[in-house]
Amino acid sequence: MSLPTLLIGERDPFMRRTLSHFLTPKFQLHFTEDGATLVEAARTLHPHLIVLEILLPRQDGLQVCRTLKSDPATRAIPVLVFTWLNAEERALLAGADAFLPKPFEASLFSATLQRLLSRRGETP
Repeated sequence: MSLPTLLIGERDPFMRRTLSHFLTPKFQLHFTEDGATLVEAARTLHPHLIVLEILLPRQDGLQVCRTLKSDPATRAIPVLVFTWLNAEERALLAGADAFLPKPFEASLFSATLQRLLSRRGETP
């Protein structure tokens, strides 16, 4: 059985390493460092889940979320906004399926990913 694909938009190298270390055993990971690249990657990869930081260059995470949720090819992909910003309401209005504030808290992050995957009928 293949691992679920997780596409992550994160510009911070430390956070990318942290997420990679924590998630590699359970997911096939793909990282992008800017919003425009993430939108194209989502259309190509058709990931099971997308994790977005709002503070992305070229297209911020809220714009990315709106773009993904308005596109029939990507609208069904669950999006988790994971950011330092106090922006839960804005993220949900942009179409995010879930919101988590940073810093990274492993058990809450894992539970949120599991919940989003279970909605799609997937489990790592």
